[in-house]
Amino acid sequence: MLHRGHQSTDGTDGGELTVPMAWLYAEYIADELLRTGDLMPPTSFEFRAGRDALALTIFLSDTDGELPGIRVVTQLETWLSLTAYDQPWQSWVAERMARLAALAAESGRPAPDLELASAAWRWLEETELLAPDLDAVPGGAQGAGEDEGPKVWTPAWQLGLPLGHLAIHLF
Repeated sequence: MLHRGHQSTDGTDGGELTVPMAWLYAEYIADELLRTGDLMPPTSFEFRAGRDALALTIFLSDTDGELPGIRVVTQLETWLSLTAYDQPWQSWVAERMARLAALAAESGRPAPDLELASAAWRWLEETELLAPDLDAVPGGAQGAGEDEGPKVWTPAWQLGLPLGHLAIHLF
């Protein structure tokens, strides 16, 4: 949903300012879900990864342009299924982003929602975070604390997606 504010005050159609309400609303919902789950500090990179992955899921699952008008509770099951472990989330995001980019190019109008979603997607793909190595040999770090076990650099989306999924469950 695009909200437009006119720059001109004399009644003529001046320049338009397009506010990316759909992306901002998706990001707000994702932020609230993660804060409610209280899984990590909101200032951490892990929180950002979870928020961006969840916001992308929310934004891209809105196929009818109704995001600002939906009730969050009615969409939780959809978001849970999209963020589930066995789903091809990364390819789903890439396909949806390509489709939205093609539609924006066809229309010839600015797409600020898509620009913000694209920036979040780039960050999630290009940023790696140091995370526990879940594929390490079981029992290899017996008695080790959370910060002492084996670590591996992980793409931010691979860390953020399960955090977003868990936040939805905790909501």
